Amino acid sequence: MAKKKNINAIQIISYYMDYVLEHNEQPKSVYVFAKHNNFDEAKFYEHFSGFDALEKQVFKTFFDNTHKALEANEDYKSFNPRNKLLSFYFTFFENLTANRSYVIYTLNKYKNSLKSFSALSELKSSFTNYINDLDIELIDVKQDQLQRIQNRGLKETAWLQLLLTLKFWMDDTSSSFEKTDVFIEKSVNTSFDVLNVIPLKSIIDFGKFIFKEKIQMN
Repeated sequence: MAKKKNINAIQIISYYMDYVLEHNEQPKSVYVFAKHNNFDEAKFYEHFSGFDALEKQVFKTFFDNTHKALEANEDYKSFNPRNKLLSFYFTFFENLTANRSYVIYTLNKYKNSLKSFSALSELKSSFTNYINDLDIELIDVKQDQLQRIQNRGLKETAWLQLLLTLKFWMDDTSSSFEKTDVFIEKSVNTSFDVLNVIPLKSIIDFGKFIFKEKIQMN
């Protein structure tokens, strides 16, 4: 059988995800992986330096697909930052759910240390840039250095919130992951309420939800 010649990065990512799920392990080598999928090893290196780089790109692709879908939606463009972020979360987790078996397999052993998992580094970079581009209104501190610290803190906090949501989704056993949808809505709204110094009702509501779910999961 002639080897596949016109192969792109998305196809290689798809082959890799299938291989991991079918064999319950990473391929032993790029050579073995390429041979298994009938393409030249050199084609792999046209797109990736190795499996670590490929794994990073998998999670960035989930982000890219989400962002592309949102930007194609005319309604999304008119949303305020809060509703844009909510739309991002719901669409992003739909993409993760469509690939849940791979995501759970890959992240499960890092579930309690997602912050340090290198495969998420490209996702973090893309997501924090997205947060920056939302132009979320912060307190006007009228000092450049403090403004930079505040912006950096916002991006880091947003990233930790995404990781927390990802962990919640991984543990969610509700039908159609309905509890994750509730978690997203409450956590994003609470974050914006804090930024806008709105009364604490939503914070208390979110706290009650987390406490209840934590008790049930334990």
